[in-house]
Amino acid sequence: MSDASETGGKNFIRGIIADDLSSGRHDRIVTRFPPEPSGQLHIGHATPICLNFGIAAENPGAVCHLRFDDTNPVTEEAAFVEGIQQDIRWLGFDWGDHLHFTSDYFEALYGFALQLIEGGHAFVCDLDSEQIAERRGNLTEPGVESPSRGRSPIESRDLFQRMRAGEFESGSRVLRAKIDMASPNLTLRDPVLYRIQRETPHHRTQKEWCLYPLYDFAHSLSDALEGVTHSLCSGEFYERRPLYNWMIEHVKVPSKPRQIEFARVNLSYTLLSKRRLKQLVEDGSVDGWDDPRMPTLAGLRRRGVPPAAIRNFCQEIGMTPGEGGRSRTVELGVLEHAIREELNEHAPRVMGVLDPLKLVIENLPEGEVDELECANHPNRPELGTRRVPFSRELFIERADFMEDPPKKFFRLAPGREVRLRYAYFVTCTGVVKDGDEIVEVRCRYDPATRGGDAPDGRKVKATLHWVSAAHARLAEVRLYETLFTVEDPDAGGDDGDFRSHLNPESLVRLADARVEPSLAEAEVGATFQFERQGYFCLDPRSTPERLVFNRSVTLRDTWARVSKKAGG
Repeated sequence: MSDASETGGKNFIRGIIADDLSSGRHDRIVTRFPPEPSGQLHIGHATPICLNFGIAAENPGAVCHLRFDDTNPVTEEAAFVEGIQQDIRWLGFDWGDHLHFTSDYFEALYGFALQLIEGGHAFVCDLDSEQIAERRGNLTEPGVESPSRGRSPIESRDLFQRMRAGEFESGSRVLRAKIDMASPNLTLRDPVLYRIQRETPHHRTQKEWCLYPLYDFAHSLSDALEGVTHSLCSGEFYERRPLYNWMIEHVKVPSKPRQIEFARVNLSYTLLSKRRLKQLVEDGSVDGWDDPRMPTLAGLRRRGVPPAAIRNFCQEIGMTPGEGGRSRTVELGVLEHAIREELNEHAPRVMGVLDPLKLVIENLPEGEVDELECANHPNRPELGTRRVPFSRELFIERADFMEDPPKKFFRLAPGREVRLRYAYFVTCTGVVKDGDEIVEVRCRYDPATRGGDAPDGRKVKATLHWVSAAHARLAEVRLYETLFTVEDPDAGGDDGDFRSHLNPESLVRLADARVEPSLAEAEVGATFQFERQGYFCLDPRSTPERLVFNRSVTLRDTWARVSKKAGG
């Protein structure tokens, strides 16, 4: 994908940066990724991660900072700090020496707040959060000024210093900017800059502070302290850019970064709200942040999604401007396609039978085992081969046999000959039943067809995968579908219950699957193509006694089927 210099389209941010470099506005680019450690990163975060770190990698001398926005001790945890770093490294990026925390700047930010107070640009307000919200006004009515707005800088400074000293209860006072309560931009109506939080210790500073800055104050000034040149934000920050600039203009800062917004990416049939995802974790709707049904990077990693697939996805969907808080929804099938393309290129091939039906080769003596040489990838000889045992008793997929097949069923049936992958032609001679249930299929094999081809040139219409019953390993296989049944699970906002759209079939466990013995040596996280079935990853909670595989993605695009279910 080329780097365009235009200010619109997929590469508009890279175009802006190229212009800033060529014009001499900047001789070195500094970007940043500023996650809040209140949950795990999700696929929506992958776009700004790839953008910010990618720009740093593309431009000589450029750097990307990882700065944790740790200004709310109530929601933040050290475990999320570690998890976020792991996610970014897994995606293929590194920040080098540039790991920062907003809490590193608490003293400097406090000093900036004093500058605002002394300059008459901020005041200590005695209203509580509900009263502030009631007086904010709306798009057609101006807000109502706080009774504290006329407080002198001397009095506000004294109160603010006492707020820091811990003299006041949480929620009793805040520091607010003094801007314009009649502004058509609601974010400029005397926004809150600091609030008191005494009850919960900070994960890094513990009880050193009981006074914490809000994001709009801390973000812009932290960027300025770090010398960030381009503060790249998603579309919801478009309306807050004037406040970002106001902060920088009203205190003495070492640099003046530029905020640029890009359209936020949403994914169909998926929730990308950290608050909503946290609810799913806490109420037990999913099995933690790394549940493979979750859109978190941890969940995608556990599901066997390669990081290269996510990088390719982000490159494919590109970047569009975020004016007016713009966002866009990308079809889930685009992500599935990126995953499938990457796995098709790199995943070794193996055989696994998900719903086993025994097949007995009548003319192969009991105890005789034929070791077959099987390629690990049809197009990549460097991936080598493996030996797969072939014996008298095999397992095939139950769906691959029908006693009374319809006209267009080409797989195994009485009297019909098919190929067993890498092995022999077999012809069905009969079945064994328990009541109405078929428990065993009887066949004869043609020894002359070893390797899967007939010397006389005869052809068959179906090739089946299989495993040797005596050598196969028992496995639990987990099949995943979309976590939600509707395209936009959060369409109702706070007034709707997004959990009512949870898909009861989002996880199907197949507890009696069989896989070829080579998988007993597989490493946790390794991904394979189960021939004719899909791509599967060995789960971290797998054990040698019971292998567990998560389906990463199907072999073919399932988007049409998903869309059809939804009535599309």
